[in-house]
This record gives sequence, C-alpha cells and structure tokens, in this order.
Amino acid sequence: MTEPTTKQLIETARARQDALAQVETLMAQATGTAHDLDNTIQLTVDARGKLLNLWLAPAAANWGPDRLGSLIVEVAQVAMQEATQASYNKVALLLGEDMTYLIEQLSGMPAPARAANDDTGLTVEEFQWRREERLGGRRTQPAAPTDAGDDVYDLDSFDPASLRSDR
Repeated sequence: MTEPTTKQLIETARARQDALAQVETLMAQATGTAHDLDNTIQLTVDARGKLLNLWLAPAAANWGPDRLGSLIVEVAQVAMQEATQASYNKVALLLGEDMTYLIEQLSGMPAPARAANDDTGLTVEEFQWRREERLGGRRTQPAAPTDAGDDVYDLDSFDPASLRSDR
C-alpha cells in the first residue's frame, strides 16, 4: 500500500474538520420523548436537556406537588437519555464509532446504550404481551417461557423494532 500524498492528507483533514463542524448541529437536532407509566406526563427535551414540550393529563394534579415534581424530573431524565443516544447515533453515522466514542469520553456523557447497568431488554413473551396490549388485543399475562425444543415461530407477528442496537 502506498503512503498518502500531502494533498490527500490535507483533503482528509479538511473533510474531518467539516464533519466535526456538523457535530454541534446534529446534536442540537436530537430530541428525546418520554412518559410515565400512567401516561399522565409526557415531555420532550433536546440533547442538552432543554425542555421542548411538556404535557400533563388532568389526572396529574392528583399526584400532589412533591410527587408530581419528582415524577417530572424522572421522566425528563429518561427523555434526556433518549436524546443523548439519538445525538450519538447521528454523530456516529457522520464520524464513525471511534470518533464518537472519543467525543463521549471528552464530554463526560457516555452513550446510554453503553451503560453498565443498562436493561438487557424484554423477553419474547413480555414483548408479545406488550405488543398485544398496544394493538388493543386481549390483556393476558405473559406466557411462561416455551421449551427450547419447541419449533414454533410466529414470523408473521415479528416486529423488527424490537431489536436493540446501540448505533
């Protein structure tokens, strides 16, 4: 393999500089939305934590001021994690994984998908139960895990959105 010329090195450096200049814009465009389990609070924040939208159901007044305040903060933290991850996802598409990881380290805000205490996700049974619930189907408890020897696959109901990815 031949060594890059000085002209090629300069072009590469300029391309990286242009890409880095776009990082601020990409991160500013990322948003995250979250709600509480009872759907009484929903809010949207940007990747810096700026509140963009707050919706409260009339039933939110029943929580009382202290509980309502702490619940808003909890929901905002979840929305912030979503916004942070969305911003890193956009940056990774532009700069690549290694540069994005470096930005995470420099910012002191690692991507939520890299968190050591991250939830491992739903079981298939939990996912199917929640899917049925979302689609207005019957409300039954998740089925017990099936035996590994069962060759029953319901490919027609597979939802690719259930796959997790940190990028």
